[in-house]
Amino acid sequence: MKRPTLSLVLPIFNEAEVLPELRARLTEFMGQLPADTEVIFVDDGSKDDSLRLLRDMARAQPRYKVLSFARNFGHQVAITAGIDYARGEAVVVMDADLQDPPEVVAEMVAKWREGYDVVYGKRRSRAGETWFKLLTARWFYRLFAAMIPIEVPLDTGDFRLMSRRVVVALRELREVHRFVRGMVSWVGFKQTAVLYDRAGRFAGETKYPLRKMLKFAADGITSFSVLPLRLATYAGAIIAVGAVGVAAWAVLAKFVFDATVPGWTAVTVLVSLLAAVQLLMIGILGEYVGRIYEQVKARPLYVLRETQNMPLSPDTSELDVASSMYPPATRVVTDDTADGEDHTYLGEQSVESIDDPEPSKARVVTDANADAEAKTVMGVPAPAGLADLAKKNR
Repeated sequence: MKRPTLSLVLPIFNEAEVLPELRARLTEFMGQLPADTEVIFVDDGSKDDSLRLLRDMARAQPRYKVLSFARNFGHQVAITAGIDYARGEAVVVMDADLQDPPEVVAEMVAKWREGYDVVYGKRRSRAGETWFKLLTARWFYRLFAAMIPIEVPLDTGDFRLMSRRVVVALRELREVHRFVRGMVSWVGFKQTAVLYDRAGRFAGETKYPLRKMLKFAADGITSFSVLPLRLATYAGAIIAVGAVGVAAWAVLAKFVFDATVPGWTAVTVLVSLLAAVQLLMIGILGEYVGRIYEQVKARPLYVLRETQNMPLSPDTSELDVASSMYPPATRVVTDDTADGEDHTYLGEQSVESIDDPEPSKARVVTDANADAEAKTVMGVPAPAGLADLAKKNR
């Protein structure tokens, strides 16, 4: 199947107020884009009317495609899912709140045609945001850039275009705690910027309160830098030097000046300081250990509730990672889909019954197909004699 030229990926979380205007804006500027452009909406477990509106949009326009999560998995994972399913030669990630103007995509496509693999939107200004958000964002990105060994563009977000080879490289990275904009910089390739003025939200409220901002910052730093771990060494060295200095001063005062150094307050303060530093370092170490624990569990990054105008499973033929990292989905007909609507739900049903234009490489071996000559498990030929052994054990 021929790939579309361009895929737009838009994460959605409780954006029912924005979707009608977004639909109108998309309709206006789609004429500036290649005719085969696809638009992928990723519903991140919305609790409002977003999913119903997305279904209506997909019914009316086959180029609109919908992925719906079984629950809220987070903005960065929603971006990842859209990238997994995007089939375009170039993929653009943008927010659905219209702060990232869709009209800038045409400029990104022009830069891509010039030979750039990554074209990111760089903000000249940011309307509708508090001074606290602006200040903390400025500090964080400059601190982040100073802490990591790769170059990360300042004053940018996830609004960017990526070529197919960048998308393939990103899909190989299945880390749990995701910082997509940092991952794009880590992958490399030829990158450039398009300047734009970021508008305020068209409607609704921000989906990134302070708690999520802090978690996002922690994910970014721990994913790309071990400098916080080295702080233990630096703090230990500084405290050791200070302790030697205090000890030398106490000895000098006692034996040279015959003075007793008063120390209860000083000792209490120093012990408290040392305990605080130790607890801080243990906490930092715990953050890294916790991320290792969550990574080695090897759970899927997301679980889909349904899709529309989309295959059940993403195409993994261009990847080197194990297909098991993209578990196959199955379709089940429910009351909601009995009328023939093109919904896809996750459920328990034989893989052979799935009418999937891009079926998964996984194949279920049952009594009905155990005698088939080509036995595969996740696309890998089964060892000789495996089917015979299965027959004997039946």
